[in-house]
Amino acid sequence: MRPRLKMRLGDLLVQEKIIKEAQLEQALADQKQNGRKLGVTLIDLGFITEQELLEFLAKQLNIPFIELSERKIPPETVNLLPEVQARRHRALVVEASATEATVAMSDPADLAAIDAISQFLSPREVNLVVVPDHELLSAFDNLYRRTKDIAQFASQLQTEYEDASEFDLGSLSLDDDDDDATVAKLLQSIFADAVQVRASDIHIEPDNNALRIRMRVDGVLQENVLRETNIASALLLRLKLMSGLDISEKRLPQDGRFHIKVRDHAIDVRVSTLPTQYGESCVMRLLDQSAGLLNLEQTGMPDDILKRVRRLIHRPYGMLIVTGPTGSGKTTTLYGALSELNQAEKKIITVEDPVEYRLPRITQVQVNSKIGLNFSNVLRTTLRQDPDIIMVGEMRDSETVEIGLRGSITGHLVLTTLHTNDSITSALRLIDMGAAPYLVGAALRGVLAQRLIRRVCESCKQPEEIEPQDLALLRRMRPSIPADGSGFVHGRGCRNCNHTGYKGRVGVFELLEMNEAMIDALRDSNMREFAQAARESAGFRPLADVALDYARDGITTVEEVLFLAETVEEKELRIDASVAAEAEEGDDG
Repeated sequence: MRPRLKMRLGDLLVQEKIIKEAQLEQALADQKQNGRKLGVTLIDLGFITEQELLEFLAKQLNIPFIELSERKIPPETVNLLPEVQARRHRALVVEASATEATVAMSDPADLAAIDAISQFLSPREVNLVVVPDHELLSAFDNLYRRTKDIAQFASQLQTEYEDASEFDLGSLSLDDDDDDATVAKLLQSIFADAVQVRASDIHIEPDNNALRIRMRVDGVLQENVLRETNIASALLLRLKLMSGLDISEKRLPQDGRFHIKVRDHAIDVRVSTLPTQYGESCVMRLLDQSAGLLNLEQTGMPDDILKRVRRLIHRPYGMLIVTGPTGSGKTTTLYGALSELNQAEKKIITVEDPVEYRLPRITQVQVNSKIGLNFSNVLRTTLRQDPDIIMVGEMRDSETVEIGLRGSITGHLVLTTLHTNDSITSALRLIDMGAAPYLVGAALRGVLAQRLIRRVCESCKQPEEIEPQDLALLRRMRPSIPADGSGFVHGRGCRNCNHTGYKGRVGVFELLEMNEAMIDALRDSNMREFAQAARESAGFRPLADVALDYARDGITTVEEVLFLAETVEEKELRIDASVAAEAEEGDDG
């Protein structure tokens, strides 16, 4: 099928009064300079939307316009067209039989692309449907997964080493050009799949009868189970060689790192190994260096919190703590602050383990506890290096806390992280670590607590009916919520979100700024008064309350809000709410 327009696209759009003659002339002039297609140019100039253009083309060419996310496409159908060709021609096979193939395209008037696709799919007759370009790109990432390649290379590796209990080091070259090694190909497929689905971590976990490869996507692990159990040693050996670890040591944990390039992404990989019952487990944290650092605006902070954080980091001295669990974006926020503060007139020193991103003009120190280069020793020396701003990767011990606090009251701005549940408990945590309460009150200027919660998938979100016990808890958190629980959404699951109902994450922030009432309470070592003064301070809003705003705005779900609110106090509240809901149902009955 080779659909053709009876007239040129621009002339048709003018004739149908979708765009004006002057707009067409401007688009044609712009097209000569940028070399892009006319349709793309018209969209970029804002003369027409992508949806309007595609619906117009579908009507003119008598081709159906479909919602791609609503369709379930078998892997064997997708793979009829190789990924390279699919991405090049912006085309995807969505249905196929022995004689016909339905192909979704974002530009059904591209005759050259249609001819190329027809050759690949021959002898099948090609029928076209139209879909938006962004839906195609999302479908490519979701459908062209590397799970088949991973399974294939794992099976091949199992065959090669079927009778071997140990692996020959000579078979695993350190050269980057050794692409023919099956282990290298297996690892390349694993990393390519991880980058494609935006995974933050890769877990390689040997089990009794399986090797599990799990990837953390949007904070949740996705599992791929391989039955080739004895290939784990080969994978770990290769990863240890790449990371510069001791390949003969299998009884103790080890940490390392290496750099790779996957699909034009420069990835910094942090490796951690751990001896387990069935062999060594390996977890790799992926840091995409090519994505660049986020500035403070890009972290997703609300405007009111952003203004207050900026006020805190531009003070000449004092301590700002960013707190939250592992993977909550603390380091990203700190690097965003450092990027803003990084000016020629400021001396900035960081003490990190490890150094995650390299920043120009900033002196970055990697701690090494094996040789005694720990946080406290480096920080003590750092204060003699005439810094204006110090960033400490984490407050891990009492000595580091003491030095950091004293540095912040002697003319230095100290930025650091701490692992606590919320902002209020951070000050108490410093005191638990041995810091004098009066010193915490004098040095601490603010605490920023943050979490990452999942965004509901825009392609499949729909109204949600809230369970009675959950609704009771929500109404206790905020009485203004309607009694029928209306206004909330959830994702039913589609291909765009890998049938999870979620796609992407958004930051939730809680900022506590110290005031006189809190400082007085700390000086008197009255923790109860401190907590009460903190909750009543101006501008303070708990994390769960902020997350509830996102749920009311249709950005996330009630499930994410309640998960975030699962402190001991909230759990007790949930139990009370459940009892009350059951009582109400009993009365109705």
